[in-house]
Amino acid sequence: MNLTMKVLISAMGIVLNGNVFAETEIEKLRADVEELKKEVQKAGEWKEPSTLIHMSGYADVGYTNTENANDSFSVGRFSPIFHYQYRDLVMLESELEFEVEEDGSTSVTLEYLTIDLFLNDYMAFVAGKFLSPIGQFRQNLHPSWINKLPSAPPGFGHDGAAPVSDIGMQLRGGFPVAGIRSNYAVYVSNGPELIAEWGGAEFELDGIEAEGKNADTDNKKVIGGRFAILPITSLELGLSAATGKATVTSVEGTGAPALSNEQARSYDVLGFDFAWQLKGISVRGEYVKSKIGDAATGAAASAGADWTTWYTQFAYKFLPSKFEAAARYTDFDSVGTSKDQKQWALGVNYLFTNSVIGKVAYEINDGETGAKADDDRLMFQLAYGF
Repeated sequence: MNLTMKVLISAMGIVLNGNVFAETEIEKLRADVEELKKEVQKAGEWKEPSTLIHMSGYADVGYTNTENANDSFSVGRFSPIFHYQYRDLVMLESELEFEVEEDGSTSVTLEYLTIDLFLNDYMAFVAGKFLSPIGQFRQNLHPSWINKLPSAPPGFGHDGAAPVSDIGMQLRGGFPVAGIRSNYAVYVSNGPELIAEWGGAEFELDGIEAEGKNADTDNKKVIGGRFAILPITSLELGLSAATGKATVTSVEGTGAPALSNEQARSYDVLGFDFAWQLKGISVRGEYVKSKIGDAATGAAASAGADWTTWYTQFAYKFLPSKFEAAARYTDFDSVGTSKDQKQWALGVNYLFTNSVIGKVAYEINDGETGAKADDDRLMFQLAYGF
């Protein structure tokens, strides 16, 4: 075999081997492209997920200097809020509240838990334990990073005039009325329970436990709701009402007769609220009255009573700085004079960010002499919403 023939044979071998190598690389490239298509498809599914999971919440710490009491540092609360939503059809939302008690133990409370069905653009069906729709403060303003002051207005907490929460179901949403925006909530829930106090000779009402009981002891439901309009973008006006029955289920005081055959009493709530905001200025207020009727039968039979509270709050942010001033006046009247309170709360806040706020406030409290409601307080609080 001459040299020319050897060269031709070698060249043909190289070409054949090159073709085989090229075909192998093409097949590998095709496989890589198919794998890449699958990965892109998977990534696209995450862009439009069917289920959304979200966690938010708030926490606060502080220091309180109280007249006629020991000064204390405190962990106010840690309240994670969970949202689980499936498309635009249904959502579960819940808030837990962790608090450190005076003895160092930790208490856990289910503030609310609801399953919400989105019926249309104007209505949602909500079932479970929900914050009371009566007024604005409890359902919208109570988180510490939203509240302009370190404390709630007297009468808007436990044993106050305003309901705290309910267990039942509600319809809520919003719709335009003659070109004006509006929002509403209508609900039915288990009724509240009443606390009576034994005075040695007779009973008298002492408080209302309107905090979402998981059983209706007297089988009497409460219906109520709130309707609000926004005649202009910066102003909201709301009207709230509820009616139903409530029964005495617990007694304070020693030597009291056992409860028996307690009569379900009438229970009525009426409330008004407003909120106005313009640039760095915000003004808001609420009025709530809860009225309990007489009971002629039962061991704790006694006259009825009512609880009334109202507040007006002004806040001004010194733009473009991060400082803010807040002032609130509250007048709370209860069935027992020891809990009656008139309060001025004056505060200065510093907004580290939109969700981190430092507060310094002083409460001037006017109550019955010797009662806790008469003690003034100096408070510091750092609140974080996340």
